[in-house]
Amino acid sequence: MKDPLLKKGSFLSITLLILSGELIFLLPYVLPRVFRPTFLEVFNLNNLQLGSLFSVYGTMALLSYVYGGVISDRFQPKKLITVSLFFTALGGVVLASYPSYFILKILYGYWGFTTVFLFWGAMIKATRVWGGSINQGKAFAFLDGGRGLVAASMGSLGVLIFSTFLTNDIESANLIERKEAFRYVILFSSFMVFLIGFLVLFFMEKDQKDELKKTNSLNSYSNIKTVLKIQSVWLIMIIIISAYMGYKVTDIYSLYASEVMLFDHIQAANIGSLQLYLRPLVCVIIALIADKTSYIYLIIIGFITMLIGASIFAFGMVQLNMNFVFYFSLIIVATGTYAIRALYFSIMQEGRIPLILTGTAVGLISVVGYTPDIFATPIIGYLLDKYPGLLGHQYVFTILVLFSILGLLASIKFSSLTNKYSNKEIDNAIKS
Repeated sequence: MKDPLLKKGSFLSITLLILSGELIFLLPYVLPRVFRPTFLEVFNLNNLQLGSLFSVYGTMALLSYVYGGVISDRFQPKKLITVSLFFTALGGVVLASYPSYFILKILYGYWGFTTVFLFWGAMIKATRVWGGSINQGKAFAFLDGGRGLVAASMGSLGVLIFSTFLTNDIESANLIERKEAFRYVILFSSFMVFLIGFLVLFFMEKDQKDELKKTNSLNSYSNIKTVLKIQSVWLIMIIIISAYMGYKVTDIYSLYASEVMLFDHIQAANIGSLQLYLRPLVCVIIALIADKTSYIYLIIIGFITMLIGASIFAFGMVQLNMNFVFYFSLIIVATGTYAIRALYFSIMQEGRIPLILTGTAVGLISVVGYTPDIFATPIIGYLLDKYPGLLGHQYVFTILVLFSILGLLASIKFSSLTNKYSNKEIDNAIKS
């Protein structure tokens, strides 16, 4: 029987959802992750300053999650996503002008609003609707895997553009030449974000009208109260904050390659791009097996994997001239991280969170789950600047070890809780 996820209209919609879901974060996140050493150099930043930019982004995003989630329960996702993409692309023009640090702070605050307020809840809800009641794991794995493939492809394209427009070898190119080459990377990225906005506007399917009507009839304050009564919501918050710490650590892989393994800027950028390709690979595997077992069981395995990999880095076992150990450990941490990311919103159904309240639930969960956007990067930046070289990276991965343990415990508790859940509990919560 044909997979309902692969119907022509649905497949086009999820393709656009995947493209928009990653391209919207291309400018504020993917470029600094892939080109971290270059990004620091051309904008004259240290690690703490870059971390502070992400903190500004995270603070604005935090304010946007709840209200954005409520809005996504009331309006068509395609309209919200289109507006978000257009406004995010405009910020790339500012970035390409190499503004001052003060303007960069304003820009990252602006992006914290444009990438979250109208976008995040709409994307998650659209994916949950697309997955239906029996394909949640597959739908979210496709989404995150596809997003990972887009990020990796754009990272590789960015490296190609950067190296093409460098008039000299990377080692002999001066700062002006590097800035000019990187400007083309930024402008190309902005164009792609703007282009996908037009495609979403004209080709993405609308939600079912009756679902929207039901959603619009609900009171926003009542929705929030109802969602907060669901115990699984709080556990998902802890699971996501723990997994997201693993994702934030992926930002430093290219820097680790540069500072500890002594790779040059192009090689380090390739490391940043390479680890992005692990994301779609892991998610494809998850998509194939997700609906054959419990999603939370796979998340538990993911946290164990992430814990093992983080421990190898934390104990200082990855050093200069140990390239095999470096690649091996990177793969372990990334595999665990991406496996959890592929599934942590799919467990909303296991946690008996009503579909009609998805936007509100996603907003509330994200307020806590994505707080590493505020505190992680400044802490990581401080540690890397205060303790340069291997030691600073060890401290960063020690933090990841602690969050891996926290996430593992929350996942085990979630598994125990959902075994006791009944639909009647949620029905009672909605009526009260």
